[in-house]
Amino acid sequence: MRSGIDILVGTPGRIKDHLQNGKLDLTKVKHVVLDEVDQMLDMGFAEQVEDILRVAYKKDSEDNPQTLLFSATCPHWVYDVAKKYMKSKYEQVDLIGKKTQKAATTVEHLAIECHWSQRAAVIGDVIQVYSGSHGRTIVFCETKKDANELALNASIKQDCQSLHGDIPQKQREITLKGFRNGAFKVLVATNVAARGLDIPEVDLVVQSSPPK
Repeated sequence: MRSGIDILVGTPGRIKDHLQNGKLDLTKVKHVVLDEVDQMLDMGFAEQVEDILRVAYKKDSEDNPQTLLFSATCPHWVYDVAKKYMKSKYEQVDLIGKKTQKAATTVEHLAIECHWSQRAAVIGDVIQVYSGSHGRTIVFCETKKDANELALNASIKQDCQSLHGDIPQKQREITLKGFRNGAFKVLVATNVAARGLDIPEVDLVVQSSPPK
C-alpha cells in the first residue's frame, strides 16, 4: 500500500484503522464498491462506512467517486441511505425481478412448533430423520450463547461444531474446512454463516427460531 496499489479490498474496520494510522490515502479514489450493502449500511457498520467515505466524498460534488452497491436484498431504507453517496441519476439493476418471494421448488419447507425447553430435542430428532448419520446439516441460532449451548447438547447425536463472531477468524476457517470435508456433520452457527459461503451438498438447514 505504501508504494501504491490499484485496488483495495477490505473490511470497514481494517480500512478505518489504516486511515487513522496514516497508512492509506483515499483522496484520489475513483470507484467505491460496497458488497452486501444492506449489511454494510446496517446499524453495525454504517458509522465506519460513513467515516471512510467522508474522506473520499465532497458534498454535492460531481467529481465524487463512481459508487457501486451490490446486495441480494435491498430494503427501501438501503436506497434512502445510498442516495447520500450516489449521483442523482443513479441506475438500479435488478437481476431478481419478481422472484423475490419464491423459494426453490426442490426444497421442502417445514415449520415445527414446540416449547423452547424442548427445542434441542426436537432439532436432534429432525436432524436424525432428515439428514441421518451421513448428511450435512446447518443449524442457525439467534445468539452466540444459543449456538454454543446447542452445539454441546446431547440431543444432537452427530459430530457438531459451532461458528459465530467470538470465534477467531483462523479457527472459523478451520471449522468451515472441516465441515466442507465431512470431518463433522452438523454446523451450529449464528448469521455469520448466512452469507458468502459456498458449502456443497447440505441436506438440511434448520432455523432454531423464526428469523427477525
